[in-house]
Amino acid sequence: MFDKLDFITEKYDELAQKVSDPDIINNQPVWQKHIKEMGEMEPIVRKYNEYKKAKEELTEARELMEIGDEEMRELAKMEMVELEGKIEGYEAELQVLILPKDPNDEKNVILEIRAGTGGEEAALFGADLLRMYTRYAERNRWKTELMDLNDTGIGGVKEAVMLIKGKGAYSRLKYESGAHRVQRVPETESSGRVHTSAATVAVLPEVDDVEVQLDPNDVRVDVYRASGNGGQCVNTTDSAVRLTHEPTGLVVTCQDEKSQIKNKEKAFKVLKARLYDLEMKKQADEIAGQRKSQVGSGDRSERIRTYNFPQGRVSDHRIGMTVYKLDQFLDGDIDEIVDGLITDDQARRMQEF
Repeated sequence: MFDKLDFITEKYDELAQKVSDPDIINNQPVWQKHIKEMGEMEPIVRKYNEYKKAKEELTEARELMEIGDEEMRELAKMEMVELEGKIEGYEAELQVLILPKDPNDEKNVILEIRAGTGGEEAALFGADLLRMYTRYAERNRWKTELMDLNDTGIGGVKEAVMLIKGKGAYSRLKYESGAHRVQRVPETESSGRVHTSAATVAVLPEVDDVEVQLDPNDVRVDVYRASGNGGQCVNTTDSAVRLTHEPTGLVVTCQDEKSQIKNKEKAFKVLKARLYDLEMKKQADEIAGQRKSQVGSGDRSERIRTYNFPQGRVSDHRIGMTVYKLDQFLDGDIDEIVDGLITDDQARRMQEF
């Protein structure tokens, strides 16, 4: 680990010299590339410097133990205990910091929600999830933009696509991909029997044009009249857009905007994200030798999390964590479980690394 930390520190110092070179400053693309690299290394270098300083102070304290008087030795002993605790903490933090980074972590997110098993109740749960992630974005001061919505007219959501813009959005939301199950008594159930329904969530990183090779000739563009509640204009013009990527069969629709041009632009964003996700899965399959799909069929048996209303609990089945604050969770207070998932992921990757 320390060989790698020394290498990162040397690389950081080398880049620091380069970014102050007038020739490189005049070459803005190269300068910005170096600045970005330094920004990624800076937390590691800063923590490593703190670690080295604590090690030096520990050496000094040990020397005082040997040459000081009784009072000085007592003070040195107390300082050693404190420094040893600090050093242990720094080592644990550095182990996490040098783990290989997910290149998508700092990207914006395209989040898709689809009602699965459970009919209208599943659609109502889809609406709950859409609100939950919207509130979570607000708590983190991220911006949200609804790109497509297929609702039921009575408050349910059959399908929703939302863009979430914010630093590190993907790093925290990527763990939400999978099937979510709800257990509750539907409003339409007169006997008070608990029903089980499901909805699926897919979290895709928003990608740049350079990351996805998309031939416009491979995409069929259809325009049609938007449906649903949208005011006087939305249902009277051919503003809705459907994209069909013929090589893969992927279909994307967008009808949220009154402008056909804006809907087309949004639809292409979603299509690029889905194509990027397909490529990432393909690479994962080659590495692991088996298919790793983010989202199953939406069947209640394929689940990552259960929301149980009678007991007021949320249980994440991947890490065996349960919290008894369902109302707050559905209001976007999901950090406790997200933090648990991140910690579990880091521990697993440290073991593999």
